[in-house]
Amino acid sequence: MQNRSELMPGVFLTHLSAQKFKTGLLSAHLVTPLRKETASLNALLPAVLRRGTAKYPDMESLSAALDTLYGAQIDYTVRKKGERQCVGFVSSFIDDRYAPGGEQLLEPVAQLLGELFLAPALENGVFVPAYVEGEKQNLIDGIRAIRNDKQDWADVRLMQEMCAKEHYGVLRLGDETSTAAITPAALYDHYGKVLAESRLELYYCGSADRQRVENALRAAFANLPRGEMKDLPAMEKCAAPAAPRYFTEEMDITQGKLSMGWRCATDDVPAMILANLLFGGTSNAKLFMNVREKLSLCYYASSSFARSKGILTVACGIEPKNYDTAVAEINAQLQAVANGEWEDWELDGAMATMCSSLTSLQDAQGAQENYYLGQNATDTDETPEDLLAALQAVTPQRIRDAAASCTLDTVFFLKGKEAAV
Repeated sequence: MQNRSELMPGVFLTHLSAQKFKTGLLSAHLVTPLRKETASLNALLPAVLRRGTAKYPDMESLSAALDTLYGAQIDYTVRKKGERQCVGFVSSFIDDRYAPGGEQLLEPVAQLLGELFLAPALENGVFVPAYVEGEKQNLIDGIRAIRNDKQDWADVRLMQEMCAKEHYGVLRLGDETSTAAITPAALYDHYGKVLAESRLELYYCGSADRQRVENALRAAFANLPRGEMKDLPAMEKCAAPAAPRYFTEEMDITQGKLSMGWRCATDDVPAMILANLLFGGTSNAKLFMNVREKLSLCYYASSSFARSKGILTVACGIEPKNYDTAVAEINAQLQAVANGEWEDWELDGAMATMCSSLTSLQDAQGAQENYYLGQNATDTDETPEDLLAALQAVTPQRIRDAAASCTLDTVFFLKGKEAAV
């Protein structure tokens, strides 16, 4: 992308100039391979780093420092982009044009961001044990909380079964057992390794010009250790098995949660995006209009497409007695897309949804940051404008071909303990 450049070895800046916002947004994320062995370590790391720095060794002093910057905010994030895990910080602060007396806030916020990464609070040469233990419990609570949303849990279990031999099946937060075993020394050792070997993606959106942003970030990350940089492994794309796999689990629930996954053999991403929207990606899609409204087989139904993996998924809530009929009808609706059985208004609605989604990105700094992090983390070079143009060039035949390339891989059903399928 023309707005992305390499500041230092393995350090990239995406700069978006914007005069419309009253705030500036600056983020920094380490991009690492998503692996079962390191997922918990990576997820815990930014939470512990956010607890304090050498200069501001606790949350109280760190909050006071942010208060002096007119209430600037720095939050840690853990995101999964394809088979990459992105861990780091997102900061938001008043744009210089609106700061009292024209005070410049970009430089001190960048400096603080650098300190969070490079000068953490330590005790006896490792991370502060109390911070590690506290954040370990928070992370474990977060992992356990996924079970509280039963559809989320069904979707997680679908990916774990469907991608059992792929890294994509690993939860972005890691797992409870691995988290519980982490020690301050082990986390600090991992910190040094990931800091030296991982790609660092920096992002800025605001009114400051590129040179000023580059200067601020070069100064903030001047001491970033750079060891033997490791290339991120290519995304794994697998074919569906000879026959679909079916899994059922019981939980204390009344409404069944059905999750289905297909492998998409097509490389025509724009066509597959539109096929997904026609299938179940909008409130006017076939799943909603037919499976829910017309046939009353589910409480809700929607589909999503993971382009980096070529995986199409459906999530819906059903009565257990409707399981067989719902599975068959959902498959039938995808086949209908492959057969070209849609009206012009359906395709127009799908295109309008994507146009609205892509054009509205420019109105939300956070959404832009998430979009570009996803692009950069998965080695995709496509602006929202590029994607919109590609979508507008898609023909109906390409949509049919994309949908026809989908093969059912896995069906996961979460049902009540007393329910029968």
